[in-house]
Amino acid sequence: MCLINVKQLDVTYRVGYKTVFVLKNITLDIKSGEYVCVIGNNGAGKSTLIKTILGLEPISRGEIKINCSKNYISYLPQNNGISLDFPATVEEIVLSGTQSTKNKFKVLFYNKKNKIQARVAMEKAGINSLAKRRFGELSGGQQQRVLFARAIVKCPKILILDEPCTGLDHDTTEKFYELLSRVNSSDKTTIIMISHDLTAVKKFASKVVILNGDLKFCGSVDDWEKYNFCACGGNL
Repeated sequence: MCLINVKQLDVTYRVGYKTVFVLKNITLDIKSGEYVCVIGNNGAGKSTLIKTILGLEPISRGEIKINCSKNYISYLPQNNGISLDFPATVEEIVLSGTQSTKNKFKVLFYNKKNKIQARVAMEKAGINSLAKRRFGELSGGQQQRVLFARAIVKCPKILILDEPCTGLDHDTTEKFYELLSRVNSSDKTTIIMISHDLTAVKKFASKVVILNGDLKFCGSVDDWEKYNFCACGGNL
């Protein structure tokens, strides 16, 4: 099943009388259950692509069709927006993911179902033992698992991540990628992740997308390796 269809997508902005293309003529499909890694140089349009899919950036031309409710899409950005001084426990942060963003500035009340959802998400993320700890007391890797648990608490069909392992050490990064892979395989969650870690892309992805303003490549890891081989003149 095609879950996301991007067709002839342009994203532009104006500089005086000049139109500058961030993304130009992007066409690609993402199927249900795929683990898609989006790669490319800085400024290639990777973050713009996922923000446009999320509806956070306007489309200049083309269209994006998403074959599920936006309620089933979850996003883990680079900047989590949580102050380390904010006096919230791990459980409270994960629970907050059960609420609609429309309730952002309202007093939140959590029912029994919400608490079960949070417990299941924390178990998947391996952080049940941290439930009563303050978020600011945790290591970077533990914090990322908390945010991951919040992102999956409502069992999204699509999980979008923007360089989720930036600043984490090698072992913590490897464990986080393995966690993502388990959720992808066991829950059939479609993953779209921006990454500069080409080793992880090769190990975990089922599809690779290369951007450089336009679409340079979209295909399987095997085909990506062949593409790299040809791009380097057969000298890999």
